[in-house]
Amino acid sequence: MIRLYRRVAVPIFWTTIAIVYAVAIMPAAQAPDFHAGDKINHIAAFLTLTLLGRAAYRAHPRWRLALGLSLFGALIELTQAIPALHRDASVWDWVADSGAILVALAAALIIERCLPAHMPA
Repeated sequence: MIRLYRRVAVPIFWTTIAIVYAVAIMPAAQAPDFHAGDKINHIAAFLTLTLLGRAAYRAHPRWRLALGLSLFGALIELTQAIPALHRDASVWDWVADSGAILVALAAALIIERCLPAHMPA
């Protein structure tokens, strides 16, 4: 059961990464409007990515996931700075991404400590 879960979790994580990046770099006129506000969209995306990433790569150190996702957030902001996309790059979006990563990893740590000890990583 756990092996099947891992086989599904990894592609779901990477598919979600691709979707988040695609939506983030779409020209502003074509990007979907989730009516939640820019920072809420960033926070929701990175909470989701972090929890999916932790589920997919639980055996890996948390700091690697945090660093990788934070760099991914920075990549999004650098891409959004391309004038032709008509997007607004902001260091505060990256801060929101990184904060969401830390909150999600803390939540994952609490959940993992509550799981039975015999569950493999």
